This record gives sequence, C-alpha cells and structure tokens, in this order.
Amino acid sequence: MRRLAGFLLPCAVALLLHLWSAQQPSSSPPDSSALPDEAPLYDLLVGVLSARHHHELRRAIRETWLGHLRTHPRFHHRVGVKFIVGERGCSVPEEDREDPYSCTLLNLTEPVAGQDEEVQLVKVSGPSVLTPSDVGAIALDFKVLHPVVITRLGVFPSGPWPELQSNVTVKLLQLDQEEPVVTARFSAPAPGTMVDGVWYKPVEQFILPKGFEGTLLWETLDSGGLSTVAPSSVLLSDGGGVLKISSVTEGALPHRSALGFPGLAGGVTFTIYDGDSLLALLQGRASRMQRQAAALRQEDAALQRESLTNGDMVFVDVVDTYRNVPSKLLQFYKWSVANAHFKLLLKTDDDCYIDVDSVLMKIDHKHLQRSNLWWGNFRQSWAVDRVGKWQELEYASPAYPAFACGSGYVVSRDLVQWLSSNAGKLKAYQGEDVSMGIWMAAVGPHKYQDPGWLCEKECYVDMLSSPQHSAEELHALWGRKEACGDPCGCPWGH
Repeated sequence: MRRLAGFLLPCAVALLLHLWSAQQPSSSPPDSSALPDEAPLYDLLVGVLSARHHHELRRAIRETWLGHLRTHPRFHHRVGVKFIVGERGCSVPEEDREDPYSCTLLNLTEPVAGQDEEVQLVKVSGPSVLTPSDVGAIALDFKVLHPVVITRLGVFPSGPWPELQSNVTVKLLQLDQEEPVVTARFSAPAPGTMVDGVWYKPVEQFILPKGFEGTLLWETLDSGGLSTVAPSSVLLSDGGGVLKISSVTEGALPHRSALGFPGLAGGVTFTIYDGDSLLALLQGRASRMQRQAAALRQEDAALQRESLTNGDMVFVDVVDTYRNVPSKLLQFYKWSVANAHFKLLLKTDDDCYIDVDSVLMKIDHKHLQRSNLWWGNFRQSWAVDRVGKWQELEYASPAYPAFACGSGYVVSRDLVQWLSSNAGKLKAYQGEDVSMGIWMAAVGPHKYQDPGWLCEKECYVDMLSSPQHSAEELHALWGRKEACGDPCGCPWGH
C-alpha cells in the first residue's frame, strides 16, 4: 500500500501541473509557419496608438526617436515601429455626440417641449402598480444631454393608498458627490401636491449643464419603507432625449458608492433650458452630417497618402474614438502575431517621448527577452472612476487590478499571442491601460516594475518614456537628448 501511494502521488502532482500549464500562455515560441515569408524579424516591435488626425505628432516621432532608430548602426534592424490607427473615423459630428469620447449619436429625435413647459419624468396610472420595497434607499442615475432646470422632486405614495405614510427625503446629487444639489422632504402631514400619481414639492431651481451626471436618491428610515414600480408598469419621459436614464430593472449594476438599490421610488419635473438653441441644433444636423462625411473622405485620402509615403501605419477595424482604444489595441495584437516575428512588444502613445536606446540596452543588460513578461510602471489599487473621461460603468469593483501606465510598457510575445487568440472574448473597458490590467489579471504574468516608464508629464535624464507632450515638446526633448544626452536640459553652450 505504501509503495502504491508513493506511485500515485507523483502521478497526481504531474496531472495537476499539466492541467495548470494548459491554462497558461505558452512559453515556447508560437508556430510561425503561418506568417508570410517576407514577415520581418524584430527583437522589439513598437506599437504607437495614434488618433487619425494626429498627423503632427506622428511627424514629430518620425523626425525624432523613430528617425534616429532607422539610421542607428546597431539598433535599426532590431526594432520595428508601427502607428496604430482606426480604419474609420466617427461619422457623427462632435456637436451631435453624447460625449466627446464616443461616437454615439445624441438621440434628440422626439418633439421637444416648449421653453417653460414642465416635463414629468414618470407618470403613474394609479397606486395599484406600486409595490413596497424592502430597502430604505433607492437611487436612479441619469445624464444631462442638453441643459435642463429641475423644478420639483417627487415620491410615490405608500403602496395601494394614495396617502403618504412614511417620512421620505428625496435628493438630487452629482454622481459620486455627497452634498446634494437640491433636497425635498416629505411626510404624512406635509406630502406636497399630487400630480399623475406622484407627490411633488418645488425646489430651488438650478441649471444642470450638458454632461452633468447625477443621481436621484429616495431615502427613508421608517419601517413602512419606500414604494417602487415595475419597469413594465411605467413610462419614463426623457424630454425628447435631453436626459439619459440608467436602467431601473432589478439586478442592474449600481454605479455609485452605496447610495441605494437601483430603481425608481418617485419622480422629478424639469424644463428645458434654451429651447431655441436645441431646436437650432436639430435643424442643422443634416447639413453637419454632410460636412462630416466630406471631411472624413478627405481624412481617409490624407491618411492613405501618409501611409504610402512612410510605410509604418497599421489600420485596424475600429471607429477611431477614445472609447474604442482598448479594441484598437487588441486588433493590433492580432495584426502583430499574424504579420511579424518579434520577441517583445512595446506599446506607447503618439504623445510620448521614448528613449528606445535605453529600452534596448536594459533589455540586454537585464536579460528581459523572456516569456510571461510584463515590464512597466504599475499602478496598484487604482480607484474606478464613475464620471468623466475615464468613466467606468462595466467594472463593478471599486478598484482596478494592477495596470501599467499607458506611456509605455513591454509584453512578451507569448502574452501577445494569448491576447490575440482571445481577443473575441475579452471585454473592452473604459481605457486600454486598465483593460490590459484586467485581462492580464486572468493570466498572472511576471511583472517587472520599472519607474522609468513615467506615468505623468515629467522629465528625468534616465527616463524610458514620458507622456502628454505636444509635437513641439517632443522635438525639444529629443534635441536636448542628441545635444548633450539629457532630454531635460543642457549646460550652457550646447
């Protein structure tokens, strides 16, 4: 029996190791037989994420560190550089988009109410459609797509009775802010005015500008709780598209900090601010769309000329907007493994200074040509933003997994191969750097921490990258680097 156990234990361990290794990125070089015969061979492939209209930034890179690489006697054959550009521009003019970061059409298609006409967010046919809630706080998120003025806040009656039997506070807050913009308090002795099945009270009137992201919060400490309504039993009015209401269905992911269960426990009334400008916006949309289409045709032609002249651009199958950058990166990973032999891949942006000489020397001195490698400057426990440019509405955790600063990081080919193979299953989050962190959390690569990849617009003599520079600043940094070896400043006389 003891001899049998001694035989089975190594077998079990071997089986577990086999199952574990089957789920890891392969450490051996991928089969390159499918690559074209003319596919280049690089130690380092550099992918530069670039917006379609950033012609000047691309020119600055070609005239600085990329131009230096192409003439360097020892490094030019080791490095390939490609600008990653979206194949299509956004067909929606900026004035007609929900926000500047996406290509979503501002959905203002319904008849718009008059300047002074109050719009009711919700109308209830009767108390019979209401049901008691088992929570003491309910919240509804919304976004303002054209300026509005909130006039009244409201609460549903208590269940099947038209009366109000609980003390309820209704607040309108800016998303992720604790101090309310306006507040209304309701009680049985002072319920307010009933209109279309909702108790209302007037509030101080503020203009909520376009882009304002807010929360309506209903709270009570009474045992009677709040009344809510099934989404199928209520019709929400967004004022012809001036408000964008988040889902009120059960199970919806709450995008707030413990403000309440997502749903609906009352209403709000508002008027549309500056209705004349809204009407003018709608009337001018057709001509703007035509001008945008013509501008995109000109941009397509300019990009094709630039690509033919320089031979360093990869067009990937995405609409080129900020929200699509994670998908843009995944498409480049797919292109890279199908079109080039390389050992490591460096990702950067077109506004970044890169010291490729130092990158290559560190690869050699630190023996970084290895598998399962992610080399960068990692941010730990970074809080998830729920508003603004970096708004994240899909990732439920309050903090992201570790991710590398987007100014520059290096990954080994086996990790790029894994990302490419799984690109169709990987969810794109709000930014490519945090998306990369979430994707890599499933793999567990070896992270090589290096503060030389700067996260902010700073300058150090030994930096590997620095972000957020203009074309003029990239020229200045490189000029000093060539003159005296220090991109941050040269002694007098240089």
